[in-house]
Parts: sequence; C-alpha cells; structure tokens
Amino acid sequence: MLDIKLIREKPDWVKAQIEKLGDTRALERIDEILTLDQKRRELLQEVEGLKSYRNRLSKATGRLRGDKRMAVGERMAIAHAVLSALQSGDYDQALAVFENPPPAQDTDDAGFQDTMNNVFARMKDLSDRIGMIDQQVADIDAHRQEHLLWLPNLPHESVPVAASEEDNRIHEPHGEMPHFDFEPQPHWDLGPALGIIDFERGVKLGGTRFYILAGMGARLQRALINFLLDELIVGHGFQEMYVPLMVREEAMYGSGQFPKFADVSYRVEEAETYMLPTAEVAIANMLAGEVVDEGQLPLAYVAHTPCFRKEKMSAGRDVRGIKRVHQFEKVEMFRFTRPEESYATLEEMTAIAEGLCAKLGIPYRRVEIVTGDLGFTATKKYDVEMWAPGCQEWLEVSSCSNTEDFQARRANIKYKPADGGATRFLHMLNGSGLGIPRTLIAIMENYQTVDGWIRVPEVLQPYLGGIEVIEPR
Repeated sequence: MLDIKLIREKPDWVKAQIEKLGDTRALERIDEILTLDQKRRELLQEVEGLKSYRNRLSKATGRLRGDKRMAVGERMAIAHAVLSALQSGDYDQALAVFENPPPAQDTDDAGFQDTMNNVFARMKDLSDRIGMIDQQVADIDAHRQEHLLWLPNLPHESVPVAASEEDNRIHEPHGEMPHFDFEPQPHWDLGPALGIIDFERGVKLGGTRFYILAGMGARLQRALINFLLDELIVGHGFQEMYVPLMVREEAMYGSGQFPKFADVSYRVEEAETYMLPTAEVAIANMLAGEVVDEGQLPLAYVAHTPCFRKEKMSAGRDVRGIKRVHQFEKVEMFRFTRPEESYATLEEMTAIAEGLCAKLGIPYRRVEIVTGDLGFTATKKYDVEMWAPGCQEWLEVSSCSNTEDFQARRANIKYKPADGGATRFLHMLNGSGLGIPRTLIAIMENYQTVDGWIRVPEVLQPYLGGIEVIEPR
C-alpha cells in the first residue's frame, strides 16, 4: 500500500509514476483519495474542536450543578445564559458565561434543575453532532482505504518505461541450446506416450486444466522439488517453512492479492478462507502486525506448496499441456530486509533462480520487466525463463520481485532500528525457486531422446535412486 503522506505531499509525482504503469483507473483514484483526504482533515478539525468544547462544558456544567456554595439564583443565571448560548450554537459564549457570570435571578431549586436538564439536553445534541461527524470520518476512512488498497506499487526509477510485455528487456541466454537429429516433441506428446502424464483422467477428476502425474512423472516432480529445497536451504541459507494451504482474507489483502485478484482466487465458503495462490501470501503475512529487531534481518524463508488459481484463459492460448493450470506446485523464496539492502537482495535472489536453472542443465535467460508489465505489488521485477524446444518457446519459471515496503504497509510489518530510533517498515521480496510444471516441461523437452525417452538431469539422479533415463512403462 502506498503511503498516504506521499500521495498528500507529492500528488503530481505519484501520478507521474502511475502513468508509467498505464493504469488510468489508479490515476482517477489518486484524485478521489485527495478529495476524501481533504474532507477528512476538515471534519477532523471540526470534530476535535467540538470535542474540546464538550469536555470543557461538561466539566463546567457538572461543577455548576453540584456547587452548593453558590446561591441558587446565581447558578440559575449562569445556567440560563449557558442554555441560551448552547441553543444558538455559540460554544465560546457558553464557556465565557462561567468566566463572567450574569446577575443572579429569582428562582427556586426546582426551576434551576429544570434549566440544567435543558442544558444537558443541549449537551447531548452536541454529543450527537460529534457522533455524526465521527461516523462521517469513519465512512471516509473506509472509502479512502478501499481506494488505497486498489493502488499499485510505484516502479523503481531503474525500471524501463514501456507499455507492455512485448517491450520487456531480454538478456542474453545462458547455457547450451539443445541440438536434435529429430523433431523434438512437446511435453503433451512425450508425457502421455511415456505414461507419466494423464490428461484425460485429470480432466475427469477436476475439469479442464487439471492433470495427473503418474509413476516416474510424479517421482520426477518430487525429485525436482527436493533438489530445489536442498539447494535453497543448504546452499543459500533459507529456512524452510510448512505453511497452511488456506489463509484468511486479511492475508490476501496483506500480500496484495486482494482486491486486485479476488476473482481468480478459490474461496472455501465454510471456513471463510482462501486456497493459497502462492506461498508468498502465507510467508508475507507470517509477521503481520509484528515488529522485529533490526539485528534479526535479513530473514530468508522458503516453502514448497501447491498453488491454486482460477486463471482466466484466453481461447486458443496455452490450451495444451501443463503450462497454465489451476493447481500446480511451486517452491517460493522470500526475504525480509532492511530498505537499503533490498535491491541488492533482488539481484541476489534472481541470480539464485538462474543458478538453479544452470544446475539443471537447461538454457535460461533473464527478462527485465518494463513498467507496463510490472504487475501490482512490485517496484522492480525480473523473470527467469527456460527454453522448451518442443513447445518452441521460453517459459517463465521464476519471477523475482522487490515490493519495497508496499506489502509491509498492508500487513503492518516493521523493524526496530538498532540505534533505537522509531520503528520503520521493512522491505519484502519474493521469487519463485522454481515453478514446477514449467520446469518439468523444460526438463522433458530438453532431455528427450529420439526414442521419446527422457534422460534425467544429473543433479536429480540421486533423488531417483540413480535412475538415468525415464522409459515407457
């Protein structure tokens, strides 16, 4: 979430950054937020003044009613003058009466009590007015917060400015491109022929975009996951986390999934929770509402989870295979850092993802994402893609993002500086390490043989009991 102070103090600059994203509705929301914010500040100023009057008048009228040292006629004169001022809405005059009391009036105690009852009735009117304004402020807060939750993060100054994914900056590929003496098959042909992917029964069980990995297909996936986890935990110091696969709505808001992506999330009605779209949601919210000591930073976590998404599919796009599905496995890297370290951390996490591709022996490349394709939460993002010769395309297997303090503000996660200063929002970064289905595609298609078998990458063989080749069942 963006800082309201930043929007208030630099509205034109914020708009200029959002224009780079091409989000016209967000630009409109900035103006709406500023209008609401100004009205809120005016109401707060008004209500604080009224509360001050109420507090001072309550004390003064309470003393007046119980002050037996004054003659009833003197108290009656004050009460009558205060009532008159309250009826006209002149609270300064009502307070001034106590400083300069009018001459005493002839009355009895009953008459004084009746007048005081009228005074307290007018005081209740003042309280009702305060309550009404408080409710207006609460309504404005809710409306302003709704707009703030819809605002995307702002791009870092180093992000190339361009309109769409077609403009993303593609870096030079790494690794040796495969050369075949035959026409390489796509995984949707290789898998069923080997008996390791069953599309028909997957659809029978779950509907479109579901599949079954059978036999060595399931074992290959498990081997890949274990390899990735070992690399990240042992090789790079990430702490493994096992997280819930269902999360509360506030976790979806905290990570930035909601409200933007609510329509592609699976809701569990009875539990009022949502199926995890990515482990990022769970890890990002583990520290929600907490303050950590600066000495604990950076924190590095990794989790393997199934992910569930109602991805909107374009007709005719990615209709075959396991590239774009509703349920898939993913290993997720996540780091909490000091603000001054977050961009170096982004480079490091992206290099880790690239290193995983290299160890698997698959050609890969880095893609620098431009502003128009940056997404909702990231200030800067890199994709890492593997080459799939059967599909004849580069597949995104990792997306590494720095969200700066965007998620931290939404989830209210801060750190206490070592020098004892005020708490600050920390920076949060996420990155796939890696997405499993597309990595499996790349393995199958790069390591296929002329017979339609699949050679097992050397680094995965120990996880498969030394099996070197996947043959037909």
